[in-house]
Amino acid sequence: MTPPPGWYRDPSAPHQERWWDGTAWTDHRRTPEPAGFGPAPVPYPGSGPGTGTGGRAKAVAVTTAAAVLVAAIVTGVLVLGEDDEGGTRTQTRTPPVTATAGDPAPVSDPPSPSPTPTASEPSADDPAVVEDQLNGVTFPLPDGWVRPRYVAEDDVMMTTDGTYDCPADGSVCRHGLVISRTVTANAESSPKALARQDIEDAADDAYDVDLVGNKPFGGIESHEEVAAGPVAVAGRAGYYVRWRVKTAEGPGGYVQSMVFPSTVGTESPILVRYVFDAGEDGPPLAGMDAITKGIRPIGDADTGGGVGSGLGPTD
Repeated sequence: MTPPPGWYRDPSAPHQERWWDGTAWTDHRRTPEPAGFGPAPVPYPGSGPGTGTGGRAKAVAVTTAAAVLVAAIVTGVLVLGEDDEGGTRTQTRTPPVTATAGDPAPVSDPPSPSPTPTASEPSADDPAVVEDQLNGVTFPLPDGWVRPRYVAEDDVMMTTDGTYDCPADGSVCRHGLVISRTVTANAESSPKALARQDIEDAADDAYDVDLVGNKPFGGIESHEEVAAGPVAVAGRAGYYVRWRVKTAEGPGGYVQSMVFPSTVGTESPILVRYVFDAGEDGPPLAGMDAITKGIRPIGDADTGGGVGSGLGPTD
């Protein structure tokens, strides 16, 4: 059955909640309320934001809640104790979790290990792969790249390892980002049109004004299109546009907007943005093409793709 509209765990960012409108995910996100304030968010189980209704689902919720309550009691016993000198010792930082029978089982923060990897967790089969579960694709994780940590931008799949002081205002910058998101607020479906519509926003977000209104590179002074064309991604026909951006401070960089149909759900378009700093400290530009060629549908490692290979019209 189709899950009702509501806030659920965001599968691409487990520390956030995302609004499910009853048919598809929207772009609305929020930070979950602290434990004990309001209902616990329902985790994304794989095929939808919620599964199961009726008596069986209630029985599962009651059983799970009881198990969590027992675990909380055990945790409390482990936390409180005395060391050899009569002092209090702490064996875990996980706070006790309580639950009421009939409520959804609460999810602790950080979430418990799961056999299904998320965008910020390594795959059990291939630690050099990052999964975008919402859009049903995997990204290769090149050498020198890591899963996102302490990143303010939404839907980041990976970043270059380490940070540096931005050249204009001293805030923290990264030499490379790869972002993946679903296009939901646009009636346009053409990958070519969507990529060309997005490229200016991609450049502004990366090198002009940041999320808090600062200009870490002093603003964009000019740009030029250096590449564009059809592209096959994860077995689907897409389109990409690449700009070279020059900034007031620092060497500037390259941004790329790439759009292709999803292989899951309603086949909504997937937008992938690349942000690579220019200069000797930036990642090699060929890395954009290498990552694109390595994008696969989840569970289908044999599907090919890559810049320059097409699978039909993209208009």
